Amino acid sequence: MNPLDFIAYTPKSNCGECGHPSCLAFAVAVTKGGAPATGCPYVDADALPPELGRGSSGGNLEAVDRGQDERDMALVAHLKSKIRDLDFQQLSSRLGARWSPDRPDVLVFTYLGRMVDLGRDHLEVDGGLPVDPRDQILLYNYVAFGGGQAPAQTWVGMESLPNSISKIRTLATYCELRLAECFSGRGGRLTELCRLVGGRQGPADQSADVGMIIPVLP
Repeated sequence: MNPLDFIAYTPKSNCGECGHPSCLAFAVAVTKGGAPATGCPYVDADALPPELGRGSSGGNLEAVDRGQDERDMALVAHLKSKIRDLDFQQLSSRLGARWSPDRPDVLVFTYLGRMVDLGRDHLEVDGGLPVDPRDQILLYNYVAFGGGQAPAQTWVGMESLPNSISKIRTLATYCELRLAECFSGRGGRLTELCRLVGGRQGPADQSADVGMIIPVLP
């Protein structure tokens, strides 16, 4: 089935509740990317063809996941090659990392409150291997780009970034709304959990009930 065939099963309203910017984008994700057709709350699962309905095996999605994992690991290998010849001592101050002459091929820095030990051929987070290759991609990219100035602590709304409309909707669906539901009336608990990932109190003049700054990387 192609995307234009599948779109007939959607409301064609581009409401964004599926986390995609349009019904067509969702149709492409389902038919080409293996995303579940039931990701749209308005799709009648009983009306779908067998390969997309409730009884589908999910084999297509599993194949897509395997392919994505392979691409992620290939990118990790590429990024490792990019940092292999970098001067870690020179980079350390620009990355907010620690460097020691006793371990000249290692940088130590924090990532969401966890300790990262990154070498030319190894990477550990809190003493263990990262489970998700996307963590490795982020951390190796951080080193490969060479850092720069310390964050200016100036708030930049995501909507001001280019090509961010679909990402804003996805963030709202899968993050903001879920956090609001989970922590409504539980500001103290939210503060506790933010501190566990390196969060600190935000500006005193903010209007929110709870405002925390969470530096992902130094």
